[in-house]
Amino acid sequence: MRTCKGYINSVESFGSVDGPGLRYIFFLQGCPLRCKYCHNPETWQGTGGTEMTAPEALDKALRYKSYWKNGGGITVSGGEPLAQAEFVTELFALAKAQGVSTCLDTSGAVFSREEPVFSKLSALLAVTDTVLLDIKHIDLSKHRDLTGQGNEQILGFAKYLAELQKPVWIRHVLVPGWTDDKESLKRLAAFVAGLGNVARFEVLPYHRLAIHKYEELGIDYSLSDVPEPTKEMAAKAEEILRTSEYQAYKR
Repeated sequence: MRTCKGYINSVESFGSVDGPGLRYIFFLQGCPLRCKYCHNPETWQGTGGTEMTAPEALDKALRYKSYWKNGGGITVSGGEPLAQAEFVTELFALAKAQGVSTCLDTSGAVFSREEPVFSKLSALLAVTDTVLLDIKHIDLSKHRDLTGQGNEQILGFAKYLAELQKPVWIRHVLVPGWTDDKESLKRLAAFVAGLGNVARFEVLPYHRLAIHKYEELGIDYSLSDVPEPTKEMAAKAEEILRTSEYQAYKR
């Protein structure tokens, strides 16, 4: 296998919310989206951070293997990990050879059924156990306003994962005034209901904890006046989404 280097912004040794069990998380550089609420704007650029080969990255992660109970393992996030698909594929292949669970935290924003992208992403998914898929908005126009790009590739990626019956956790960030209207939530619920491979559906309340990063990077934070959702707002959104009666994937 050809060894390539990845650009890693940071790591988290004991992640408990990004996949099953405790996980070692790599946050990679590079993302084509510019989500207004992004909490990792420092990862937008494709290069920077720490250069590391897949064997080097795995060696660092394996130091924590004794903690990976209940299906724990390695998660690769970002940025957008699909933007470094070859590196992640090599890392996951090495991890699988060690019996380590692999999880991909992605928006699916670079998905395409055209070559050479399709073959690269298919190879990556072959060594991926679980995908955490962040669907930003179900509406094309609103998605473009929120992220700078349309959602065609993201929804196409969700459908491809359904074809593969790859276990997926759907995530949706609840941003007051942007992603919380009832009609959009119902449309999202209907879309997810038709997939058939969704193991979990998570509502992630928007937070303002990353504002200082934008200030340090000299980037305008356009949601500075948007409040964080209340518990009642999150509960209402969850009720709408979870009444979709989607068929969860059963292992």
